Amino acid sequence: MTKKQKKMLLRIVLAAALMLILHFVPAQGLAKFGLYLIPYLVIGHDLLRKAFLGIRNRQVFDENFLMAVATIGAMVLGLTQTGDYAEAIAVMLFFQTGELFESYAVGKSRKNIAALMDIRPDHANIEENGSLIQVDPEEVAVGTVIVVQPGEKVPIDGTIVEGTGALDTAALTGESLPRDVAPGDAVISGCISLTGLLKIRTTKEFGESTVSKILDLVENASSRKSRSEHFVTKFAKYYTPAVCASALVLAVIPPLIWGDWSVWLYRALSFLVASCPCALVISIPLTFFAGIGGAGKAGVLVKGSNYLEALAKAETVVFDKTGTLTRGTFAVTKIYTRDMEESLLLEYAALAESASSHPISDGIRRSYGKGIDRSLVTDIQELSGHGVTAQVDGKTVAAGNDKLMQTLGITPEICAEPGTLVHVAVDGIYAGYILISDQPKPTAGEAMAKLKAVGVKDTVMLTGDRAEVADAVARELGISRVCSQLLPGDKVEKVEQLLAEKSGGKLVFVGDGINDAPVLSRADIGIAMGALGSDAAIEAADIVLMDDDPRKIAKAIRIARRCMGIVYQNIVFSIAVKVLALVLVALGVANMWVAIFADTGVMVLAVLNAIRAMFVKKM
Repeated sequence: MTKKQKKMLLRIVLAAALMLILHFVPAQGLAKFGLYLIPYLVIGHDLLRKAFLGIRNRQVFDENFLMAVATIGAMVLGLTQTGDYAEAIAVMLFFQTGELFESYAVGKSRKNIAALMDIRPDHANIEENGSLIQVDPEEVAVGTVIVVQPGEKVPIDGTIVEGTGALDTAALTGESLPRDVAPGDAVISGCISLTGLLKIRTTKEFGESTVSKILDLVENASSRKSRSEHFVTKFAKYYTPAVCASALVLAVIPPLIWGDWSVWLYRALSFLVASCPCALVISIPLTFFAGIGGAGKAGVLVKGSNYLEALAKAETVVFDKTGTLTRGTFAVTKIYTRDMEESLLLEYAALAESASSHPISDGIRRSYGKGIDRSLVTDIQELSGHGVTAQVDGKTVAAGNDKLMQTLGITPEICAEPGTLVHVAVDGIYAGYILISDQPKPTAGEAMAKLKAVGVKDTVMLTGDRAEVADAVARELGISRVCSQLLPGDKVEKVEQLLAEKSGGKLVFVGDGINDAPVLSRADIGIAMGALGSDAAIEAADIVLMDDDPRKIAKAIRIARRCMGIVYQNIVFSIAVKVLALVLVALGVANMWVAIFADTGVMVLAVLNAIRAMFVKKM
């Protein structure tokens, strides 16, 4: 417990003990009032102060005002023998106990957030004149070689140039298994080096590194409120003045008709206690806060409670294929030529693709396995969704798909084998094709099964691949629908079409590449594969998966639905008990003790229920 919580607990125990002792003290009149005033002020002085400040700042109608009016009135009624001083103190005791529960629950949720915040590095090590010096990570320029020793956090994204070891990624991904790394591997900030000294060449500034982006997402998550939270805010805005007016009517109108002012005033004060909307005002935001914290601990970063609420209604999940459902690393599986050696065809293709950043181009260059002499290549033209053309050692080389060949008036060879075809033409004559394949992620099939298990009705894959390749991947993974041979610009149009088709629920798009950013923004909910995803995709997404595991999508939906279930439980339970208690108090059937349960008792139960949102079950 925090120091503040311990102090509150001490006040609660002290006030309760004093009230118990005073029950056996034979005091009467003003002496009894003075004695009971002591525990009342011990437990309620801060609430009275908040109520006074609210009145002074013209923000009158809140729970502090309701509690202050009700308890002061109960103390005054005690002087007339109509009321009981113990009731006023009990109201304060139970209210402060509820506040203590709320503080503890918020603290538990904040610990989950704090675990994420703890990934911020304190310093970066730079080698200078044979010794290490510590500098602020924000001062490290791109391209600097930094040193990470065992037990230290990786401060900035980069590539390992020297050393091997294992990285603890639990703070980022929620996974306990360490990741082995070696020279050439990319590493992201926020991981902890477990073994071995690593030398890393930075590829980003600190402000653009993964750790900074995560911290920014977490810090701003609470600013994006859900419809449920907006409902509670609007509800409290009109509800509190309404019940104050109702209590005033209850205190004035009935005694004018039936008399007995003290009885009706007691009922009005009990009505105020029962009417306090603490359970709703506190538990609903707390539930979302706990849900976002629990999701973050599991490696799912949610940018706001509004996205968590929307995700709970997910019925259609649309996937980009490459890098999202597949590994994104292509390898040559077959080379077909007409009148040319296979090695020469591969060389022409690798040189023509030398300037392209497309994963297929990268796969061809890796399969070529030799150094690229860029001096042999000129006039490179990359045609989006088609391929490339270039002058290679004086020859015009075109490498791309069927559409590129058709554009050039060349008839390509037909291949029925699954994979992506890259046709190659030299000086306008068809030379052959290269078949490359991208293997599905080992968890992708399980991810589809988990999505169906959580109630997702439709799974769709969007890809630029040939229909036969896309269909083969879809069959292997268990995907419902496939949209193949799409150009980058076609994805937005296809998502628009899917949005128009859906009869209800929300559409989720999952992607990782920079060309997915517009689609991520257009979907109801955009999910980016964070660890390997591009900065643009992470920026455009509403939710980020930190370890690129597609199974986490089903987990995120399960977290969202559980969170919303708790929200609805608290709303229905709180309002039902409130309405019942208000009616019983107004009719004189229930007294202030029932009113106390309707307020603080319900708040404690709602807060305890909200805490459940932070606990996420293992997959």
